[in-house]
Amino acid sequence: MSVVHIDDELDTKALTTAFTTAIEAFNRYYIRIPAIEVRSFTTLSVLDTLATADGPMRLTALARTEQVSQPGITQLVTRLEREDLVRRGPDPDDGRAVLVHITEAGRRIVRSRHDDRARHLAPVLAALTPDERRTLAQALPAIVRASELGRAAQTSPAA
Repeated sequence: MSVVHIDDELDTKALTTAFTTAIEAFNRYYIRIPAIEVRSFTTLSVLDTLATADGPMRLTALARTEQVSQPGITQLVTRLEREDLVRRGPDPDDGRAVLVHITEAGRRIVRSRHDDRARHLAPVLAALTPDERRTLAQALPAIVRASELGRAAQTSPAA
């Protein structure tokens, strides 16, 4: 991948293209890191979504976030509930709605996956030059902020 030089005008289009390419290249490696806890991508995504949410989520919101159908998320949550990874409960604000909570067992899987990835990433990052590690470290706050902005846009009513 070539270095992107952003001029004083902050060429958003060039940065967007380069950033998208870099994230996609990294994700091809990252999502395939071997794990002790072998689970489907959708299962891991649902557990991660619940673990990082501000609280329990409605089934409808979870289906929208995970980009699966309502029947699909209901079936997955039923399976995860049988495995004691999530639990369902009534929404106190709307008796017709169901809230999905992550259990401690579900949180353990999320932590295990994080630890597996960190263990595999450590030697990769160690193989970078000191300048590359410094550049990556300096970019982390902007990457985190971009992900926060992206998640906020996904969960806003207009999204």
